[in-house]
Amino acid sequence: MRIEFGEYVIRDWVSEDARSIVRYANNRKVAMWLRDRFPAPYTAADANAFLSVVLRQDPRTVFAIATEREAIGGVGLEFGSDIHRFTAELGYWLGEPFWGRGIATDGVRLFTAWAFEHLEVHRIFAGVLDGNAASARVLEKAGFAREGRLRAGAFKNGRVFDQLLYAQVKEGIV
Repeated sequence: MRIEFGEYVIRDWVSEDARSIVRYANNRKVAMWLRDRFPAPYTAADANAFLSVVLRQDPRTVFAIATEREAIGGVGLEFGSDIHRFTAELGYWLGEPFWGRGIATDGVRLFTAWAFEHLEVHRIFAGVLDGNAASARVLEKAGFAREGRLRAGAFKNGRVFDQLLYAQVKEGIV
């Protein structure tokens, strides 16, 4: 898979991305808003373990956001099961030096459109910890609608957070 936008691209991860993953993911400002499974600190062993999983995915649902030279972040989907099998949770992150440039917004918008076209998914949603205004703006600008607030929906860094729920539904489904 390859989606080009400006000087950036969403593409498959490759094993050579391990070094750049560590460079940009090993940042508390990045990890503080993500799931606990996104380690902090982020080591080379963590990057290699992550890559060993995503390189075996079939179909691939987790991709790198990259420049021509290196991976600078990631975007992907985690599918539900049973009655939620056509629903997927969106996750994304971007290295701090690239914040504020619209890269995440463009990447999420283009990736979501690609997913609706190429994967069996009807609904894509994302949860944002209350207080992460930048991520909420990314989703809103990428066409996601805020559907609600999950009160005390998450526990991160010793704190209870409300979680804001955003979603986009494939056109023509309902």
